[in-house]
Amino acid sequence: MKLGWAIVAGLAIGGGVAWWMSRDTPEQATAKQHRIERAAAERAEAARPVLYRWRDAAGTVHIDSEPPRGKDARHVEKIDMQPKPGIEVHGDRQ
Repeated sequence: MKLGWAIVAGLAIGGGVAWWMSRDTPEQATAKQHRIERAAAERAEAARPVLYRWRDAAGTVHIDSEPPRGKDARHVEKIDMQPKPGIEVHGDRQ
């Protein structure tokens, strides 16, 4: 019976040591949290609906939800479909 308890105690201690050695250090946990937050921000930015505005070789302005294909488009601009509050003025637009 004592041998059985010794085996159980050894397994419990071994499991505890394995758990302790496999956990993240505070620095690793902080770095992991920063990576998670950065990835979530990138996904949120990529999920925002945008419009694309460009001029083709003939000078015609196009606005579409998909970027232009081919090389006839010049100066492609991304426009948020949900504009920021307030008035935004750009003097460089043509």
